[in-house]
Amino acid sequence: MRLRADEEATLNSILSPIKNDERVQDMKKYTQHGRITTFDHVESVTRLSYWLNKRLHIGCNERVLSVGAFLHDYYLYDWHETDGGHGLHGFSHSNTAMENAKAHFGIGVHTQNVIESHMWPLNITKIPRCREAWVVCLADKYVSTKETLLCR
Repeated sequence: MRLRADEEATLNSILSPIKNDERVQDMKKYTQHGRITTFDHVESVTRLSYWLNKRLHIGCNERVLSVGAFLHDYYLYDWHETDGGHGLHGFSHSNTAMENAKAHFGIGVHTQNVIESHMWPLNITKIPRCREAWVVCLADKYVSTKETLLCR
């Protein structure tokens, strides 16, 4: 899955203000799956989501798709430490990430849906309601499975 130079440029122009934020940089401190950091995980999900949208001609809003994908795990804690109240991380982190993204970046309703529904069907009531949310949900499942199985 390789992006063309023009696609890389578009993705970088959308995400550079977010990626350079010091709170977002904190995602490099937390391990997601295997040896993969949360920052690297969301970058992989973003790139796959963008690639799928382009190659399958899905017609997603590129800004909503990219920002939602990049901030879908913007929860800013180590989920492996359950004594911090993160024992039900799988069920709660999507809402935490959405609230953080809303507070720090002022994201819109569609981007909020992308973030809060990325754990569907585990969070059965948080259903993806737009094509961007469906793409990110599926890309996250693929990337998470690959990282969990192959990056130990």
